[in-house]
Amino acid sequence: MSNKVNKNALRAGTVTAGATLTLLLSSPAFAVAPDDGDQPGPGLSIAETLGLYVAAPIVLFLVIAGLVSLGDRNKKS
Repeated sequence: MSNKVNKNALRAGTVTAGATLTLLLSSPAFAVAPDDGDQPGPGLSIAETLGLYVAAPIVLFLVIAGLVSLGDRNKKS
């Protein structure tokens, strides 16, 4: 039983260390230096950001849901 517990602990430690190393290597610390060809544009305002990332997906969802329900009503008749 002790050997199996040690194997499981070793496996869990290896997976944890591997995941931590992967996260550390992919951290955004290397994003400080701009790449060649980067031409950042002006930033978005709060209203533009909310419209793009909140309102647009909600409207798109409602349009798709409406089209699906219209298609479903036609088949029931």
